[in-house]
Amino acid sequence: MAYRKLGRETRIRRSILAGLTKDVIIHESVVTTEARAKEVRKFVDKMISYGKKGTLVSRRKALAFLHNDKEVVEIIFDDLAKRYENRNGGYTKLIKLNERRGDDALQVRIELV
Repeated sequence: MAYRKLGRETRIRRSILAGLTKDVIIHESVVTTEARAKEVRKFVDKMISYGKKGTLVSRRKALAFLHNDKEVVEIIFDDLAKRYENRNGGYTKLIKLNERRGDDALQVRIELV
């Protein structure tokens, strides 16, 4: 599977993606760069799919990825799973914003549909 390395080592990249995934789930929208948003989208969709399954195994997988943050996992399994029970994927959307002033990186808002 092709993925973006985002110019980071594996452990740092996974930590960044887990943190952004938590923020998207808690706040329902986050502003970040386009490359990060496209990567985070995969993980947010995967976490919501785990929530829709609702099994103990999927809960443990979500906890493992989200660094044992039980509040976020409760949001996924209790709120988001019910909200998206009739939807088959595509739980997020990207809205392009302006370029960042310092390095002209394209900014994007990723939010839950």
